[in-house]
Amino acid sequence: MSATLGISANYHDAAAALVVDGTLVAAMQEERFSRIKNDPSLPLSAARACLALAKLDAKDLTRVVFYENPYRKLERVLTMSLRTFPRSLTQFPRAIASQLSGKLQVLDELSSRLGVRRDRVTHREHHESHAASAFFLSPFERAAVLTVDAVGEETTTALWLGEGRSLKALERIAFPHSLGLLYSALTAWCGFEVNEGEYKVMGLAAFGQPRFRDEFTKLVTLAPDGSFSLGLDFFDSHTNTEVGFSPKLEALLGPRRSPGTPWDLTSDRDRRVADVACTLQTVLEEALLGLARRAKERTGANALCLAGGVGLNAVANARLARESGFRDFFVQPAAGDAGAALGAAILGALDLGDARPAPLESLALGLPVTSDDARTIAKNLGLVATPLSGPDDVAELLAKGEILACAEGRFEFGPRALGNRSLLALPTPIAVKERLNRVIKRREPFRPFAPAVLEAGAPRFFEPFAERLAPFMVTVAGVKAEARPSLEAVTHVDGTARVQTVKADSRFGAIIDAVGRRTGTPVVLNTSLNGKGDPIVASVADAFAFFLGHSADALVVDDVLIRKP
Repeated sequence: MSATLGISANYHDAAAALVVDGTLVAAMQEERFSRIKNDPSLPLSAARACLALAKLDAKDLTRVVFYENPYRKLERVLTMSLRTFPRSLTQFPRAIASQLSGKLQVLDELSSRLGVRRDRVTHREHHESHAASAFFLSPFERAAVLTVDAVGEETTTALWLGEGRSLKALERIAFPHSLGLLYSALTAWCGFEVNEGEYKVMGLAAFGQPRFRDEFTKLVTLAPDGSFSLGLDFFDSHTNTEVGFSPKLEALLGPRRSPGTPWDLTSDRDRRVADVACTLQTVLEEALLGLARRAKERTGANALCLAGGVGLNAVANARLARESGFRDFFVQPAAGDAGAALGAAILGALDLGDARPAPLESLALGLPVTSDDARTIAKNLGLVATPLSGPDDVAELLAKGEILACAEGRFEFGPRALGNRSLLALPTPIAVKERLNRVIKRREPFRPFAPAVLEAGAPRFFEPFAERLAPFMVTVAGVKAEARPSLEAVTHVDGTARVQTVKADSRFGAIIDAVGRRTGTPVVLNTSLNGKGDPIVASVADAFAFFLGHSADALVVDDVLIRKP
């Protein structure tokens, strides 16, 4: 037996993934256990959960693979700190201490904390792990692969050629020129948290106009060959890691929006922020199209794979699918650093001679919930638990207008809830969106929700979209004009929706079908089961904690319905 554990950690959203004899059997983020959103800590709980699910011990592991090279990362931090001296003087001690206090010894710590022989613990390159997670989990035998994020060791963007069991690096763009850092810096300028608020900027962009194109030519230059460069005077990643931009950027675009202040998109202040967000989104899409066209020119491949944190931008993905010139397109749906644990595990397994994994069909890679646990907790808390006969019962509650917190089967890997840890509701009226945003999830009023629709029924409601991306909710589609009145709560202000297609033979598919039979619209609003600032629910106890702290109408755990007295 061959068992390889992939690990990502020490930046944000740490995770573990397990490949056994060439099969991906588990993948989980540490945040689901610690309940600290985007927890960067060494994912020991996630790793042990992966092993337990596979009925393995740490001594059974053939290889543990860390997702990046900690020594080269230290070299980059040292080099860039010296290069920007004396501006980096205040940040230098903290940056070096961060590397030396544990990140440099991460391989030794993994060996010690997991109880695995040190000679079985190794590492790969950050962007190689991203590339492997995208290509080797795709259905393609040959594909161009783009990895785009903030920064790995020193690479921010890379082009690869994937063929069979091999990956070949073709071109790279080095730090500090980075689309990820550009988007993160502007995320901070918009008043959101870096590494958490980027998707909020994407949603906000739909409310604006790209009227800051002239200003953005100073921030980033896009070259005809697909490469790009940042106007470094406007960025400050070495001396101010909290926001990543310099006073010169505020002089160009105006003062940063104060974090946490209420939104009013009719005000001049917030309209300006929306316009900057729209310009940023437009420029990002154009930069990615340039990279994709370069990938097509360099590789001649018919398929494109994408990973890295920028790959989570569903709006950009939709445009890439339409305009990049590739016949087929796959985005690794846990495209950020958590997903790099997948690539690290696969690279280690391939090194051991394992077969290439099967194409990714499901993200239900975490631990399961059980109805027995739900009944026990409900009884102890004095809640009312009643049995459900099946998906029809759930659909009946949704058809009555209830908002349901649902936990079923294994929890999903990555940032999207796809039906196993979801809040479900009807996709209309618009008041459903208002209640979810303001009362239950307590988040910004401009944030959209996703429609989940049966694969066969999608053409009735949505314009053509990248069908390979839709099961994982990493693309958007235009909502047909005639369908919008019945999809008010899931149609964004620009007439699009981050569509999720669902197989009819799944439990979630059966719920959607049953809703359609009752309402005439086989579509369900789906959003992640978590409160503001919390990770997505993992365990039954997490589901109860959410239910007791938020005003969903009922909790469904497998075949049990729980209500408050």
